Amino acid sequence: MVDYEAEYNNRARVPEHPQIFARWANAAASHRKSHPDAELGISYGASPRQTVDLFWPEGGRDAPIALFIHGGYWRSLEPAAFSHLAAGMNAHGIAFAAIGYDLCPAVTIKTIIDQIRAAAAFLYRRHERPLTASGHSAGGHLSACLVATDWKQQGAGLPENLVSAGLSISGLFDLSPLMHTAMNGDLRLDPVSAANVSPLFWDVAPGRTLDAWVGGAESPEFLRQSREIADVWAGKGVATEYVAIPDANHFTVLDPLADPASAMARRLAALARQGG
Repeated sequence: MVDYEAEYNNRARVPEHPQIFARWANAAASHRKSHPDAELGISYGASPRQTVDLFWPEGGRDAPIALFIHGGYWRSLEPAAFSHLAAGMNAHGIAFAAIGYDLCPAVTIKTIIDQIRAAAAFLYRRHERPLTASGHSAGGHLSACLVATDWKQQGAGLPENLVSAGLSISGLFDLSPLMHTAMNGDLRLDPVSAANVSPLFWDVAPGRTLDAWVGGAESPEFLRQSREIADVWAGKGVATEYVAIPDANHFTVLDPLADPASAMARRLAALARQGG
């Protein structure tokens, strides 16, 4: 029998996570300080957390845009903790848009999905170009949700290819195991709602693209989640790739995104250049 609490409690599995979070915070603050031209805290919705931090490359504001959606199990963290990741995209001439959203238990995961869709639609209308999704952990789940979205049903004038490609980092795609964890006190999932917010089971248009990257040192459940979305969506006509980064845990797996020379940064930049 699977011990879901142990499988999904990443902070317990990585006891040095406070030092990793502190390193992220310092790097993010330094990056913001060195980029005073960044557009921080752009509002896309009514609540204070519905904001976008937008970092443009030196080449100007005609650049493709890659979204980044933070993790924290839909319950914690904020875009400002990840500003430093913009360095990887900006070096490739890609703009980096870190998206914030309201958190459980104040809102449901379904509401968060709706907010992320609203953020993507807002950025499309503001800059009139398709977007590419990326995200870590819960943000990887939300990235997959964007790739699977039928954008013409989301508002007048939105193109079908608004977000047609994504790179998920340690994402979750079947949320039903989380019903058996302590965090479900905040997530409030039941069998019906868990299925409804699990993109593994959604229809997705053929011809879209989703990469599922994960740390090789992560729990068997996290490895399974990424393998499964790649396998299942490939059967639906989606171009998928499963990549396990050797020795990376649930938090260090994110570090390559800040490095322009890394395979992860180069892959996301290539997807962004293809136009979402």
